[in-house]
Amino acid sequence: MASTRVFGACRALMAAARGSASGVGSVAKTTTTTKTPSPTGIKKPVPVSSQLGKFLGSSQASRTDAVKKVWEYIKLHNLQNPANKREIFCDEKLKTIFDGKDAVGFTEIAKLLSKHFVKSG
Repeated sequence: MASTRVFGACRALMAAARGSASGVGSVAKTTTTTKTPSPTGIKKPVPVSSQLGKFLGSSQASRTDAVKKVWEYIKLHNLQNPANKREIFCDEKLKTIFDGKDAVGFTEIAKLLSKHFVKSG
């Protein structure tokens, strides 16, 4: 156990020496700022249909945010079938975005939402 502390201390000293040797004569290292990339793909906010926009409260949304908010709504209103967790019961608000269906499978949600996203082309 003592040898671990010795080698760890040596590595720290060597790293410090390397850092100071490469920065000889400079007081502080300069850092470059990097631009954060804008979201792309399913994380990019795009215009949505009026029905989905009314449900989400926004005229634009990313696909991931839309699915997340739909799931939050389902959980909040206890719309998941307790006997079959893969089935979602649709209330009137969900029926507006899920083609008027009374129930949907959780795997259908992304497919049913995809028609609400405006295709840019």
